[in-house]
This record gives sequence, structure tokens and C-alpha cells, in this order.
Amino acid sequence: MTTALDRPVKPPQVFPSLSTRRKTVNNLATVLVFGSFIVAMVPLIWVLYTVFSRGLTALTSDDWFTRSMRGVLPFFEGGGAYHAMVGTLMQGAVAALFAIPIGLMVSIYLVEYADGSRLGRVTTFMVDILSGVPSIVAALFIYALWITTFGFSKSGFAVALALLLLMLPIVVRSGEEMLRIVPMDLREAAYALGVPKWKTIARIVIPTALPGIITGLMLAVARVIGEAAPLLILVGYATYINYNMLEGEMGSLPGMMIAELNNPSGPGRDRLWGAALTLVLIIALLNIVANLISRYTGAKKK
Repeated sequence: MTTALDRPVKPPQVFPSLSTRRKTVNNLATVLVFGSFIVAMVPLIWVLYTVFSRGLTALTSDDWFTRSMRGVLPFFEGGGAYHAMVGTLMQGAVAALFAIPIGLMVSIYLVEYADGSRLGRVTTFMVDILSGVPSIVAALFIYALWITTFGFSKSGFAVALALLLLMLPIVVRSGEEMLRIVPMDLREAAYALGVPKWKTIARIVIPTALPGIITGLMLAVARVIGEAAPLLILVGYATYINYNMLEGEMGSLPGMMIAELNNPSGPGRDRLWGAALTLVLIIALLNIVANLISRYTGAKKK
């Protein structure tokens, strides 16, 4: 005997089958999205394959990571990119040393204190303008200010200042976006317990947003270390190692690529693609480090 409990309280809702027109539109949209993905990936894979296939010869040589180009004639084999890697990392590190604290402070001000004020709107507007400045314009500005006006010589530090201008809006934007996604409930709970605002930001807001902030910082560094315009205008290229950031020419990976581009010999071509592959590997390594740091830092979810 069938009782009322043996039957579902409500009959299961049966959705009507999709019409042919909706199925066609859905399939067409799927094909367009997948096709766009393929179109976007083809040039990326092509570039990476070309750089790896042509630059691997230089990287597998014994001297690539341990020697500079001092004393190596352009048409002869040998030499390495040690001087260029040291220069690139030093310039990027000095630029990050200034850009990261300044950019994070601006981000905290815009999110936590600006509250729609005129200064906040002006700051946002100036950051937007700075984010669109070409690298050669930033280099010319530093040349006019640091070298022409103040009288300093061309140096790696001048390049770092130009990279600072390019890195700063990326740091501000990434930090601002990460701070805004921190739930307001966390702040209000801390305020309800009597925690001061500065301590709430330092102990709750920033640790919660730290993984995203670190990722943005690493991406900002990776974005600017490949810029060539500041190198051409502010320091030039040296085939030897120069640890003095305030004086003299300095080697760098983009500078090495430009120098070897004018070298039509086979060893020159190998060094050109080797420098490009080294730069790609450094940027990839920075992204991996950013992911590892963001994974093991910040607020715990459980």
C-alpha cells in the first residue's frame, strides 16, 4: 500500500529541453571562446619555443653563469652573462627598495584613509597618468632631473629611478585592489573590540591581503626589469661587472641583447638569444617565488 510519505512532497521539477536556437547560440559562443583562447596562446607558445630553442645553446655553456664579457671579442665564442644578470638584478632591487614601501603606503592611504577626499581623487588621477607613461618618457624625465639639473653622472642608480617611476603605479594598483577585497566585517570586528585603526590595518588587513600584495610586487619587478629605454639613455652598456650604482656604465640583460643585436656573427646570435632566455627565466623565477611566498604567508584560511 502506498502512503503519502512514499511519494515526494513536490514532484521533481523538470526543465524543458533547450530550444534548437539556444543550443546553437551556446555552441557558437563556446567555439568562439575556445577559438579566442587558442589565438591568444599561439603567439605566446611560439615566442617561448623560439626563445628556448635558440637560447639554450648559450645557457648550456660552462661560462654563461660565471663569466662576464670582459676581454671577449664580439666575433669569438666564449664569455657569459654574469655581469648582465648582476646589473639587471641590482637595478631592479634598488627600484623595488624605493617603490614598494612608497606604493604600499599610497595604497593604504587610498583604501583606508582617503574616503573620497579631494587629495585621494587627485592621487588616484596621478597614479592613472603615471601608469600610462612610456618608459622612454620616464627615462627622459630622470635624465632632465637627475643628470641635467642635479649634475649627477649616468649610472645604474639613474636607471633604478626611472624603473621606480614605472614600478610605482603597478605597486599602488595591485596593493589597492588587494586591500579592497578584505571584508569590511574584519575591520568592524576589530574596531568593536577597541583595536586602534592603525593596529587593525597592520595586524589584520595587511596580513589578510598579503598573498595578493606579494604577487603584485613580484609582477611589478618582473614587468620593469626588461625595459631597455632607461638603459640606453641613463647608463649605457658595459661588458664587465660594475657594482657601483652611482658611477660608470653597467651591464644588463636588455643592454646585452641590444649590443649583440648589432653583432652578425654566430656567437653573437647565440649570446643574444641566451640573454633573452635568461631574462625570461628570471621573470618566471620571480613569479614562482611570488606564488610560493603567497602560499605560505598571510592569514590562514583554516
